[in-house]
Amino acid sequence: MRIGLLGVGRIGATHARLLASHPEVTELVLGDVMPERARDVAEHLGVRAAGPIDEVFATPLDGIVIATPTATHADLIERGVDAGLTVFCEKPVAADLARTVEIAERVAAADGRVQVGFQRRFDAGYRAAREALRSGAVGTLHRLHLLTADPAPPPAEYIPLSGGIFRDCHIHDFDIARWLTGQEVVEVYATGANRGAGFFAEANDIDTSAAILTFADGTLATLQGSRYNGGGYDVRAELAGTESTFVVGLDDRAPLRSAEPDVSYPSGEPWPDFWQRFGASYTAEMNAFLDYAAGRRGSACTVAEALEALYIAEAADRSRRERRPVRVEEIRASGSANGLERSAVLA
Repeated sequence: MRIGLLGVGRIGATHARLLASHPEVTELVLGDVMPERARDVAEHLGVRAAGPIDEVFATPLDGIVIATPTATHADLIERGVDAGLTVFCEKPVAADLARTVEIAERVAAADGRVQVGFQRRFDAGYRAAREALRSGAVGTLHRLHLLTADPAPPPAEYIPLSGGIFRDCHIHDFDIARWLTGQEVVEVYATGANRGAGFFAEANDIDTSAAILTFADGTLATLQGSRYNGGGYDVRAELAGTESTFVVGLDDRAPLRSAEPDVSYPSGEPWPDFWQRFGASYTAEMNAFLDYAAGRRGSACTVAEALEALYIAEAADRSRRERRPVRVEEIRASGSANGLERSAVLA
C-alpha cells in the first residue's frame, strides 16, 4: 500500500513512525511546507521524502494522511478526494463552520473516502463503555459526564488561532458523546471563566469550561474542562444508568487523589499529556485507516460525523457568549447545510 503523509510536525511525525513500521505499507512518502523537515524525518525512518506537498500529490498513491496546520485541511481534503485517494485528516476538517459544511457536501457529492481523526473512538475504555451501554449492562442511561482537562495551557500564540476551548478541546467530548450514546444533542447551555493567564480573555476565550447537553430523548450530559489541571492530563467519561455506572479513564494513572483515609488508589504516575494517554488509540486509529484504504471496512469517522460534533461546539460557544441555551438546530440552520443528511453514529 502506498501512503503519502502531509505535515511532519509532532503528530505527523508520530503517524509517520506508525506507518513506516506497518507491514502493509510498501511505500511512505513524506511532504511538508518545510521540505528539509520532511527530509530529516524520512531519513530517520528510512522512507522517501518528496519535499513540497505538491510533489506528494504527484506520486502514485493509495491513500494520504493530512497532519498539516488547521487552515490547510479543507483544501488538502479536496485535493485528495479529487485525486481519488482514501484520505485521513486530523481534526478539524476546516477552520470554520461554513467551510466544514462545504467540504462535507463536496465529499458526499463525490462519494469521497475520508476518515477524520477522533482517536477517542479507539480507546479501550470508551469502547468498553459503549458496549456496556448497548448490551444493557448500564441499564437505561440517566446521566453522562464528560471531562477534558489539560495539565498546562498551550502557548499564548496558539489561543487566538484555536477556535476557542469548545471547538479546539471539547470537540472530542462532543464527538464521543454522540458515538457513545448513538443519540443527537439537541440543546447546549455553556459557560466559562478565566482563572489563569490573561491571553485567554484577550482572545475572547476561556480557560475553564462547563456545559449541560440535552439529548433528543431528554437525557442530560454534563461537561467540564480546564487548561490548568495541575494534577495531570485528565480525560474521563461517566455513564450512569439504572443498572450500573461505568467510568472511562479511571485507571491507576488517573490524576486523582482520594481524600478518604487509607485509600491510595490511584497510585500510579499521572498521565502527563494526550499522546501518552491515547498512544494506543492513535495506533488503532491509523490501523483502521489502512483497513479503510484497503477496502476492508468503512470510514471510522466521516466528515459528516465531524460536522455534527462541530455543530455542538458552535452551539456551546454561542451559548457561552450570549449566556443562553442554544438549540443545535439553530446552528445547523445558520450553517447553510443545503439538505446534507445528518450522519448516523450507530455503526
